[in-house]
Amino acid sequence: MSRLAFRDGVLFFPVTPFDAADRVDQAVLAQHISSGVDAGAAGVFAACGTGEFHALSISEFGAVVSTAVAAAAGRVPVVSGAGGPLGHARECARVAEEAGADGLLVLPPYLVSGPQAGLVAYIEAIAAATTLPLIVYHRANAALGEDTVRRLAEIEQVVGIKDGVGDIALMQRFVLAAAAEGRDLLFFNGLLTAELSQAAYRAIGVPLYSSAVFAMAPDLAVAFCDAYLAGDDAAQRLLLDRFYVPLVRLRDETPGFAVSLVKAGLRIQGLPVGPVRAPLVDPTSEQEDRLRAILDAGRALL
Repeated sequence: MSRLAFRDGVLFFPVTPFDAADRVDQAVLAQHISSGVDAGAAGVFAACGTGEFHALSISEFGAVVSTAVAAAAGRVPVVSGAGGPLGHARECARVAEEAGADGLLVLPPYLVSGPQAGLVAYIEAIAAATTLPLIVYHRANAALGEDTVRRLAEIEQVVGIKDGVGDIALMQRFVLAAAAEGRDLLFFNGLLTAELSQAAYRAIGVPLYSSAVFAMAPDLAVAFCDAYLAGDDAAQRLLLDRFYVPLVRLRDETPGFAVSLVKAGLRIQGLPVGPVRAPLVDPTSEQEDRLRAILDAGRALL
């Protein structure tokens, strides 16, 4: 089973562009992903949270994944989302494998909450639909327990766990539990704007993190990642203070802005990615002005 060989660097979660007729704009998506890989992305996570997985039909999902695979052109791994209703998740798994994806990020099941045994069964059912390696997203109604992580570590196709809960002590126990099972799983910090919490995650043995910022400002995300990898605490703190914290304050004003602001930032910079789909909403013109100022302030540090 492939481990998913990510090089050092930022994990790129591209947006899904929509054109004026609300169709997936594959040409803009290809440009977006290719330029992100050129900018130093360590891996591409297409049709995941930032890519509005929740709003895509299965045919749109397939178009996004196939475009991502073609644009990455083998330079870095391409991982796609798979989740929601189990039937849809299994179909996504099959479509992603046919499109040439290298792995799947298993997103939470739709709406219902089940016991831990049910979550394991959900992940096993997705694994049975594909030969691709799986990264399990620990968040929302797919929050895992320590014993569940031990059980997942016994599933060969499960190669990683991404944290979206933010319980550092629990995540430390996950890392230790996997090691006790003899599995060298990949662990990811998947919190919103993960740069703010990555110092804590690195301390417990979680070196990888996702970056939505990279999708709209790869120069800033790479500058932070370079400082992080070099152990340059002063450079990290400066970027956190002058760029990331103001961005998070703006993000927290409206639910869903973790995605909406990224798309707005790309539009501000001239890439026509279109709006977000309901139930998300786009920022107001005043909020876009503040986003522009935050981006300018960050780039003044480079």
